Amino acid sequence: MKTTLYSAAPERANDREDLPEGRPEQEMRTYRFLDKAGIAYKRADHDRAMTMEDCAQIEKVLKAPICKNLFLCNRQKTNFYLLLMPSDKPFKTKEITKQIGSARLSFGPEEFMWEYMNCHQGSASVLGLMNDNEQKVRLLVDEDLKKNPYLGAHPCNNTSTLKLHTSDVFGKFLELTNHTATYVKLTGEG
Repeated sequence: MKTTLYSAAPERANDREDLPEGRPEQEMRTYRFLDKAGIAYKRADHDRAMTMEDCAQIEKVLKAPICKNLFLCNRQKTNFYLLLMPSDKPFKTKEITKQIGSARLSFGPEEFMWEYMNCHQGSASVLGLMNDNEQKVRLLVDEDLKKNPYLGAHPCNNTSTLKLHTSDVFGKFLELTNHTATYVKLTGEG
């Protein structure tokens, strides 16, 4: 997978000359949001990343872990969650449901992911919460992710990945999007 690294900082707001033509609007909106918020990032452009194996190659270039981003919902499709967890941990729904006091969760339908987060399958990330103006999606975060100074996230499109300061994501970004993180402890057992 060919990966090209770019840098962007708040002082370069709206300077997008290095972006290839034809980027989706939801991706461009992400850059505008981050620039306006003063959240610095590095960007890596790459082929479509659909698996964690694809993301492992991007992690090496960005020098930041890219977490699993799982869009989940309850059986009635009335409660929606975005779970961020380390890529090396297996997902066990039973482990999550106990901690958040919910009935069994399953993967949420793509049409709800698009409606609430403006992301397609394979592109979901914490950055999609900027589109969830009604706070329909509850953010769940494995506490191990707080240990890393950086976090890799797709800008609502999986042909780019951004390296962000973890403190900016779980601080300024969530505050500006009116979301909070519920921290969970995942072991991959259960």
